[in-house]
Amino acid sequence: MNTLPGNKPVSKVVIAGGGTAGWMAAAALSKLLGKSIQVTLVESDEIGTVGVGEATIPPIRTLHKLLGIDEREFMRATNATFKLGIQFENWGAQGDSYIHSFGITGRECWAGEFHHFWLRAKSQGLDMPFGAFCLEHEAAIANKFALTNDVPLNFAYHLDATRYGLFLRDMAKQHQVQRKEGKITRVQQCPKSGFISALTLDSGEQVEGDLFIDCTGFRGLLIEQTLHTGYDNWSHYLPCDSALAVQCGGNTSPRPYTRSIAHEAGWQWQIPLQNRIGNGLVYAQGFIDDDKAKALLMNNLPGEPLHDPRVIRFTPGKRRKGWHKNCVALGLASGFIEPLESTSIHLIMTGLVRLMRLFPSNGITESAINEYNNKFDSEMQCILDFIAMHYAVTERRDSGFWRHCATMELPASLQHKIALFKETGRVFLDDGDIFRVDSWTQVMLGQRLLPAQYHPICHEMGQAEFQRFMQGLQQQVKSKCERLLEHGEFVQRYLG
Repeated sequence: MNTLPGNKPVSKVVIAGGGTAGWMAAAALSKLLGKSIQVTLVESDEIGTVGVGEATIPPIRTLHKLLGIDEREFMRATNATFKLGIQFENWGAQGDSYIHSFGITGRECWAGEFHHFWLRAKSQGLDMPFGAFCLEHEAAIANKFALTNDVPLNFAYHLDATRYGLFLRDMAKQHQVQRKEGKITRVQQCPKSGFISALTLDSGEQVEGDLFIDCTGFRGLLIEQTLHTGYDNWSHYLPCDSALAVQCGGNTSPRPYTRSIAHEAGWQWQIPLQNRIGNGLVYAQGFIDDDKAKALLMNNLPGEPLHDPRVIRFTPGKRRKGWHKNCVALGLASGFIEPLESTSIHLIMTGLVRLMRLFPSNGITESAINEYNNKFDSEMQCILDFIAMHYAVTERRDSGFWRHCATMELPASLQHKIALFKETGRVFLDDGDIFRVDSWTQVMLGQRLLPAQYHPICHEMGQAEFQRFMQGLQQQVKSKCERLLEHGEFVQRYLG
């Protein structure tokens, strides 16, 4: 095995920074690899975290299962609610509304997914909304939820990100993670290899390690300020560069979905927790100033604000390497693609799982680094395509922002996906896609992009058989949805 020059077996892992990324890494590494490594986390109480990534997507449940996390305990600790998808309002056109749900729509066949059959029905004048064939979609609209074996739902969570970090911190400490309080004043490197050797704290203490995980947020203290890895700026694909975040009260009956409401220069989020609602406004400084953005947000809150909103600046993009030398970047330190589809916590999780599968126990190798970075690049590129598609596939031209979106540059891979769907109705996923065909079709159809054709296999059924097929699928969804409870009532019963 060819380890890198000056490298050695990894037994000491040092995590720089806390928050969701840092403590998720600490909890996972200590729980799953703790018998062979020592994990130390360095953070300062004086340095705040962004702490607004409060919506997740379903794969988080896989990580929780791997870590042995009790769902009720986790939900109580983080004031969590269930999430069946995202409702997008005013995206395709002013007044439009659709839900991108986590469920499977209809029934597919070998030649094509269900949307081909739905397009046949639409062409014949059958009044059957696309979402009516997806249980998660219909449950979200009806504000219903349940956990039963006979009515399985694919879901994620809304959660308090700060409390989630604390929950993971308690778990990590139970597995002997050492926490060091203090600000990092210097990052020491080996003069020959350039590998990071130690972190010097403001107290003068030195924290030595073999592998370092950068969870220092946008500044990327290790991966960028020390190792100068480089950053791919995606502002030409994603126009928004600022956000305002504020929490408010007034959440008596939490919905099982996030709201994303498009406005004149970006969009607003609403995330319902048990005890409050998380709110934010994502916007482009070039089309609306901070004061106007603040007024827009504060005038559209569903309850009384609990604090003043805070401004978050960001540059959409990613590090050119997620793993460089003996440093792996997680969370905001690795890059940021705006929170439109709740991918931030998911990317922490996938980066972490990828690292553990490639864990360099016997020394860091170039092949492991390359494999990590290839998968990191592919995943980030696919998420970029999916997010940018929301801005590109729209009929809105009512402001300078939306007119800019209509003419802005798109990644070549996204141009191909949009053209393929528009011309043929086909969607083919890339290796790094975390969103299924259902997700792509729900968003594109929801934002008024109708294909010019559908697959001819849909005509293998006669008209009477086809109508029975479609009506039967719709009735199955309706019947299952009627057996669910009101979401807020279920949360109360479930958590006692």
